[in-house]
Amino acid sequence: MANLRDIRRRIKSVKNTAQITRAMQLVAAAKMKKAQDQALAGRDYSKQLSSVLQDISEGYSDATHPLLEIREGARELVLVISTDKGLCGAINTNLARIVRAKSTPATDFVTCGRKLRVMLEKLGSTIIADFSAKDPIVFAEARSIANLLSKKFLDGDYDRVSIAYNRFVNTMSQVPEIVQLLPVVPPTGASEKADETHEFIFEPSPSDVLSAILPLYINYRVFQALVEARASEHSARMVAMKSATDNAKKFIKELTLEYNKLRQGAITSELLEITTAMKAME
Repeated sequence: MANLRDIRRRIKSVKNTAQITRAMQLVAAAKMKKAQDQALAGRDYSKQLSSVLQDISEGYSDATHPLLEIREGARELVLVISTDKGLCGAINTNLARIVRAKSTPATDFVTCGRKLRVMLEKLGSTIIADFSAKDPIVFAEARSIANLLSKKFLDGDYDRVSIAYNRFVNTMSQVPEIVQLLPVVPPTGASEKADETHEFIFEPSPSDVLSAILPLYINYRVFQALVEARASEHSARMVAMKSATDNAKKFIKELTLEYNKLRQGAITSELLEITTAMKAME
């Protein structure tokens, strides 16, 4: 009977765990929808900003700005966007892998998220600033991070600034990547439609427009990276918790089957003992 008691305790423990993972799955699913909508809604605006930069760079080659300055040095500052909490699959591990692979001794970090900040601290990396982001992401938070990155670049402390984050593809797929933020490299290439043309008139001048749009472009790049990372986090957590819940239910079935077999065996053994005793009394 001791074995039966142990199995009953295990079944109860797994059921409690399944209730917790199921609740976390539902919470993550609710947050995931909002985060996905926020990430997808910003892509069109980001595309239009890139289009304006492309037109300025291709049509007005004399327009310059310090944020466009290409430098030869190797000093790099990387904004690493990870999660504050775990139980979200392997997105932090996958991001950490490419950060470690592409970083050099001349690389310093700005972190947003506790998980990779702790990892970088253990590795002895230099972290010059650490930020936290609310849920949902607020643009003002992204602007404060972007201002720090821009200042470090303009002051000449670093020759290149990049962002490491998980890009949201869909609920089942999140891609870790590192993209260059500074110096800003205006997008090039033909338009999506062969007959699509842009005829912008800049007032007062392309250089003035560039000075106004570049800070906005940087702020929005950081903001878009934050919302993409947050959508990836909630999606990965929802999938991970669903998988954990399904595995717990499967384990409960296996334990219940084992419990029933042991219980049936115990009952059969008792019946045999009773039958044997009755025959002995005859």
